[in-house]
Amino acid sequence: MSDTKPVDAHSPECMKVSQVLSRLGDKWSVLVIMMLRERSQRFSELKRGIEDISQRMLTLTLRNLERDGLVSRTVTPSIPPRVDYELTPLGLSLAEPVQALGMWVFRNIGELSAAQARYDARERDHTSAA
Repeated sequence: MSDTKPVDAHSPECMKVSQVLSRLGDKWSVLVIMMLRERSQRFSELKRGIEDISQRMLTLTLRNLERDGLVSRTVTPSIPPRVDYELTPLGLSLAEPVQALGMWVFRNIGELSAAQARYDARERDHTSAA
């Protein structure tokens, strides 16, 4: 996709980008990527570290990240089998912009919250006036 021509939101390229961003931009994927940024972790470690994620959702998230080539899964034969997850080089390259986005949110959370409060107040005023 060239930066100089208008974006066709219905083009196959844009649709693919949209699908990938939708999958990678969900809160669980972002949290898993951030947790795996420093070191590999077992499923149970990830589950403990990500508040409110169900076992099923963590399993689905890890499978999707593995399918996209961002996470690798290593099974060590033992009783019970040990399964470790870690970011691939592609996943590590994504961790940097994800971290930058997270830092942007931390820096601007006050302004974002204030804007949301102003919007919600306008909507309440508008709804009660109708």
